[in-house]
Amino acid sequence: MTNPLAYDFFLRALIGGVSVSLCAGLLGVSLVLRRQAMLGDGLSHAGFGALALAAVFNATPFYVALPLVSIAAFALLKMSERGKIPSDSALAMLSTCSLAAGVILLSLSDKKNVDLNNYLFGSILALNKGDTISSVIFSAVVIIVFIFIYNKIFAFAFDENFARVSGIKIGLYNGILALLISVAIVFGMRIMGALLISSELILPTLSALRLFKSFKSVTVFAAIFAVLGFVIGLFVSFVIGVPSGACIVLVNFLIFLGCFFGGKRG
Repeated sequence: MTNPLAYDFFLRALIGGVSVSLCAGLLGVSLVLRRQAMLGDGLSHAGFGALALAAVFNATPFYVALPLVSIAAFALLKMSERGKIPSDSALAMLSTCSLAAGVILLSLSDKKNVDLNNYLFGSILALNKGDTISSVIFSAVVIIVFIFIYNKIFAFAFDENFARVSGIKIGLYNGILALLISVAIVFGMRIMGALLISSELILPTLSALRLFKSFKSVTVFAAIFAVLGFVIGLFVSFVIGVPSGACIVLVNFLIFLGCFFGGKRG
């Protein structure tokens, strides 16, 4: 059997994906505990539209996707805070419109070599050397910022009203968290695809919540499960020749099932 580590494209995907999965595992806890799990799904669809736009104009995907996804994240937060549009309705609107816009942009473009499946479901061939380096650097920044604001995230993840009364600037930290999630999604969907990257935020957290009770333990093990699911899924996808994103999602789901039937440990 061919050793996948002998291929440069696989190593790039492994290094970049592990760094992004670590971020996704850490950030997903706050989304799940605050019942905002669908935010990641909505932003990933916005990312698909942004990637399609970058492909049409032959622009660097990162420079197009990150600003647009970040703007979408802030817009969703503002709409939710002001109550003008219900948050679930706003997410549904963003998801469907972004996906539709992306499909139309790609269909109208003359980029005949663009593979729509790679955008939607990911590919281990998607990352070049520059993407991998950027993934590692930005993931390191995300992790450092997350550690720095960890106590604030802990406070408003459990009780936003109490955190607000305590003097924590909820709007500021919500914005920072939205930006960090946007970075993780933009880099992660190059491998896992726009339709599947949100699972990397959610499934590892659900697995950790099944086994642990404390916020710290859930956060740490969500990150561990995210990396473990990614690595196993990436190797399996290479061996059996299936899309990497779909395989990673199913591996994460199997980990969740194992944790679910394993029960709470502490």
